[in-house]
Amino acid sequence: MVLAAGLGTRLRPLTFELPKPMVPMLDRPVLAHIVDLLHHHGIDRIVANLHYFPDTIRGYFGDELTYVQEAELLGTAGGVRNAREFFGDSPFLVISGDALTDLDVPALVERHRQHGGIATLAVTKVQQTSEYGVVLHDSEGRITGFQEKPHPDEALSDLANCGIYVFSPEIFDYFPAESFADFAHDVFPRLLEHDVPFFIHELDGYWNDVGSLTELRNGTFDALSGALKLPSLSSAGPDAVMVDPSSSLDAAELVEGPVWVGRNVTVESGVRLQGPLVLGDNVAVREGAAVKRSIVLPGTEIRANTILIEAITGQTGIVEALRPRTETRIG
Repeated sequence: MVLAAGLGTRLRPLTFELPKPMVPMLDRPVLAHIVDLLHHHGIDRIVANLHYFPDTIRGYFGDELTYVQEAELLGTAGGVRNAREFFGDSPFLVISGDALTDLDVPALVERHRQHGGIATLAVTKVQQTSEYGVVLHDSEGRITGFQEKPHPDEALSDLANCGIYVFSPEIFDYFPAESFADFAHDVFPRLLEHDVPFFIHELDGYWNDVGSLTELRNGTFDALSGALKLPSLSSAGPDAVMVDPSSSLDAAELVEGPVWVGRNVTVESGVRLQGPLVLGDNVAVREGAAVKRSIVLPGTEIRANTILIEAITGQTGIVEALRPRTETRIG
């Protein structure tokens, strides 16, 4: 199951007209990268919960996904319970709809099978614990507690909860009666209270939650450099220049990778492009413009002689001037 019902308030203004999982990253929405990953690992039965702009998700994926509509938001756990009939009697995977990851799904499932617990939480090491819920565990990896966004000086763990889980069907026995339920606040504390065994699985690969514009930038640039391995971007690398056949950079004065150029992009004479840089579908970069370390969203025109550095920009102007990144989470 992909959790796709959230409002994505920290990604505004992009999410004023899009659900968070449909925010574009390179040639497709974030959710499509997740679906690609699941297909890559042989998972073809996928259900998504919908609430905010549901028809946008339905229109893009069609019959590729099964959908469960939420008239009112039910929370992370409530949304999963609402799709309970879809899972049957087998263990199932739950992944956040804003997760950029190259997770080894079979390794996570095997970890769940081996330890015999009721749940397995994917975790990864982070430096800034104050931005995440961190997970405490014993020497066997059994979860003993949680801290919510602790200051690094007070943190008892540096392992962040990635919002990626494998559950056995018995997990539903520990849900609260209320229709709205959250895993972190309602379900996991009940497992601890009843001494029910559940465990961590530390990721070997990449994870980034696209919860903000800065993290969208970080994840996109990591995909360009190859730090995030995407099935759809096999040619990525620190110096890669990836151009759709319908576009050309021949008129540019300077191109320094990594650069990704989408479909039907126009680049006029004298343009300087310095990566990491994304030019989305139908972008036009006019004569003499210089664009560096930026994401230019689909359909945007960069006017002649414009200088654009460290920004996300769309059709109506600058979405956000980007702050320098502070962390890459690669296990």
